[in-house]
Amino acid sequence: MSARQQLLAEAAERVLIFDGAFGTQIQNRKLSEADYAEALDLPADQKGNNDILALTRPDVIADITRAYFEAGSDIVSTNTFSANRISQADYKAEHLVREINLASGRIARELADEYAAKDGKPRFVAGAIGPTNKTLSLSPDVEDPGYREIDFDYLVDVYHEQAAALVEGGVDFILIETVFDTLNAKAGVMAVKRLERELGREVPVMISMTLTDLSGRNLSGHTVEAFWYAVRHAKPVTIGLNCSFGAEQLRPHVKVLSQIADTLLMIYPNAGLPNELGEYDEMPDTTAGLVKDWADHGQVNILGGCCGSSPAHIAAIAKAVANSEPRVIPHPEPAMKLAGLEAFVAA
Repeated sequence: MSARQQLLAEAAERVLIFDGAFGTQIQNRKLSEADYAEALDLPADQKGNNDILALTRPDVIADITRAYFEAGSDIVSTNTFSANRISQADYKAEHLVREINLASGRIARELADEYAAKDGKPRFVAGAIGPTNKTLSLSPDVEDPGYREIDFDYLVDVYHEQAAALVEGGVDFILIETVFDTLNAKAGVMAVKRLERELGREVPVMISMTLTDLSGRNLSGHTVEAFWYAVRHAKPVTIGLNCSFGAEQLRPHVKVLSQIADTLLMIYPNAGLPNELGEYDEMPDTTAGLVKDWADHGQVNILGGCCGSSPAHIAAIAKAVANSEPRVIPHPEPAMKLAGLEAFVAA
């Protein structure tokens, strides 16, 4: 049974649990520059380069991953949100991209297999690919709207390098997450499709959009409906929303996406909105109560947390939805009718 088939089978039985944030968990450990850079001899300071800890402090990444499994996660992500050539250039660590992704994939894979062996329940690993700090759709120069810092083919190469190492490290899926630019996501999809041709097998993708305003659009201007139909051709095993806001603000957009997406829906919001210091105060039971409402209405298949969330948040969510029925995936034709696209498709 493939990873896609296995995940679909598990999701048909219950609401599955994703993990929570890595960044805040790493920050809580008060690591020093030596923790980030020891023995690597890099020309730039590395403190804050959380992805590189897979090489310098793999025990930290393993401890966080283990904590999420203990909290009830069925799926964990790799700590590789910025482990790409573009983002690592800020730390002059571009040459370590493959090693970082390979190491992070192996850490998560080993722990997933360990927990699956304990109780016979499958555990999955999603190789996380972030959006980078570049955008294909918008110019960073207000005086030159046509200017782009990178082009589409270059970003495909960047994502391909990362995805190949993650798959080699043992991930089940490639998670293209926190998508603020739909064209960036398409480059990620193209990279995975290239990798599939090279490997001669499917590499399933998960895709997760982030909203930049309460109207429900991302930075490149797509609504959740438009975004779904822009990436539906990739046949993602999950589609969803992450980061953006807290669960309360995501409520209407979850409902819309739930009605039209003919695949699994995975939602992992922030732990509320940040306070004036940029910190997240929403307590685990509050987050769990908010997302339970989605589960009670049959709107979600997989739930987790993003910025500010912790193993305590994930444990509270797992407990809250333990008896909830999973969302039934709608048939594509009625879903298109609901979105008002049936006439367009018929034409």
